[in-house]
Amino acid sequence: MTAKTLESLLDEGVQGRSVLVRSDLNVPLADGAVTDDGRIRASLPVLERLAAAGAKVLVAAHLGRPKGEPVPEFSLAPVADRMGELSSVTVRRAEDLTGPSAREAADALGSGEVLLLENVRFDPRETSKDEGERQTLAGELAALTGPEGAFVNDAFGAVHRAHASVVDIAAELPAYQGDLVASELKVLERLTTSPERPYTVILGGSKVSDKLAVIENLLPKADTLLIGGGMVFTFLKAQGFGIGKSLVENDKLDTVSRFMDLAAEHDCRLVLPTDIVMASAFAPDAEREVLSVDALETGSHGADALGLDIGPKSAELFAQSIAASKTVFWNGPMGVFEMEAFSHGTRTVADALSKAEAFSVVGGGDSAAAVRTLGFDESGFGHISTGGGASLEYLEGKTLPGIQALGL
Repeated sequence: MTAKTLESLLDEGVQGRSVLVRSDLNVPLADGAVTDDGRIRASLPVLERLAAAGAKVLVAAHLGRPKGEPVPEFSLAPVADRMGELSSVTVRRAEDLTGPSAREAADALGSGEVLLLENVRFDPRETSKDEGERQTLAGELAALTGPEGAFVNDAFGAVHRAHASVVDIAAELPAYQGDLVASELKVLERLTTSPERPYTVILGGSKVSDKLAVIENLLPKADTLLIGGGMVFTFLKAQGFGIGKSLVENDKLDTVSRFMDLAAEHDCRLVLPTDIVMASAFAPDAEREVLSVDALETGSHGADALGLDIGPKSAELFAQSIAASKTVFWNGPMGVFEMEAFSHGTRTVADALSKAEAFSVVGGGDSAAAVRTLGFDESGFGHISTGGGASLEYLEGKTLPGIQALGL
């Protein structure tokens, strides 16, 4: 079965029809305002295409983890405001998901307008393990669209969740894949089945446990695997190096040792940093010094120091590897990039990617946030994923429920 595309829905005609779109609008907020609107910008093209074709566009999305009840700080109101600022399309907002406000707003919605429903996770049925409860909510969402309704899943960042607005709704309405979902799948398939070589994978972030399955699945496929971020200290400790008070997962030492053996078996070059920025404390103004990985506990703060970024020699080594590659996948920052003092490693990797001739994929989440936070032009990268955890699960080789529900 081949999933229907947005193009096929537009070819059928949407003038005057209500179309429910599942979007990924899970953006960071501070003081009631959106601080990174990357996911909003990525979601708008599909909404605007439908609106331009005369559809009445209803949008379902989640924000944070409110645990099945309304929580003011997770309201989508600031998201609706930002959508309205970024788009020329009229964006309205319902104060609930399928209740009186949503029903009244859906009935009053005009062709070419967008209605953002309230956070789907305010309703406990959205994430319920009871299939009947999820189906009931899906039925209520479908009812908002009327007899000629349709469903478009454009939230790749949510397709790894078996939730009502992702999976069950696809059984209630004619279902189509949005452009974001289609493009993500195309890119991820390219990374896993037909990468142009040399193929380099860069993994960072705080915990190696978050990337275990990705490492295991990509080691046989990649030519080079670069390891940075907090997860590097588990690798270094497994090799017998002192790491001070750096983040480490002691229960994963045997696992990462096996990964190093696996890399050798598959002729994948596994590269660890040769130097680390060690700090006196986890603070932006902490005293810091660059130390060789075989001397991390010999600095001015001894065994009390902790590593917060890869060192300049390692960053340059990583940049050289990127420059020599034809395909690069990056997921996870090299250090605590939110603090300027510990952003050099992440900045160097991002800069190398933006200049590389390789097909470069930034794997969503913190990596995408780093690109924007550090001021890089997103057009300098081959693809910036909106997938986050969903992208990682695809790269792990897992079946994604939301994709399966679309018939893919």
